[in-house]
Amino acid sequence: MLELILPAVVACAESFADVPESTLFPEESEALGPARHEGRRREFTTVRHCARRALADIGVPPVPVLPGERGAPVWPPGVVGSMTHSAGYRAAAVARSVHVRALGIDAEPHAALPGETLGAVTRPEERERLAALAADFPRVHWDRLLFCAKEAVYKAWFPMAGRRLGFRDASVTFDPAGGTFRAEIVEGTGEEPPAPLVYEGRWTAGPELLLAAVVVPAGPAGIRPEPAAPRTG
Repeated sequence: MLELILPAVVACAESFADVPESTLFPEESEALGPARHEGRRREFTTVRHCARRALADIGVPPVPVLPGERGAPVWPPGVVGSMTHSAGYRAAAVARSVHVRALGIDAEPHAALPGETLGAVTRPEERERLAALAADFPRVHWDRLLFCAKEAVYKAWFPMAGRRLGFRDASVTFDPAGGTFRAEIVEGTGEEPPAPLVYEGRWTAGPELLLAAVVVPAGPAGIRPEPAAPRTG
């Protein structure tokens, strides 16, 4: 599914089950520490298995992918990337920094957000747009997709900005026909923004899984993700 929403210059790998033969580098095992439960160890290990598969596609040999500040993965020099995991799904995406400045991916269950969560992660104008989308396109849980899109934006934002971005610091607009979204950073970024204030992304919706991706081109001559129709079934 992930390759549907990423440009060709970005390599990705995904798994719909944990991979028994996947292993960790000693440094990764140390960073993980004594996992609270086996499920956490399996997802940590499998998503790094995906990362190494994606890195191999751009010619990078197997290396440890350690969690850095706020848990963001630390990639080899000259590489940008993102990882995500959800129930029954693990994925990673990477690209050379000469092509891509930053990228973010996120996966979420295709189910409604808990009622108390919606107000905490949305702005008033977003709630109005979500209501209209739900009326016109009821097969998609737009509230959870908005959460997914904001997570992808944050994963692209943080390596560039080096500081937190709150859920209500971005306003997201979806194009349901084109399978794209636009996120505008509206507050909380300081007087001199350290990262772009507008992010263009793509999304896809399967029966059980939502995916969102943001790719920030490297420089004015960088790539532009090609539009694609959403997958909604």
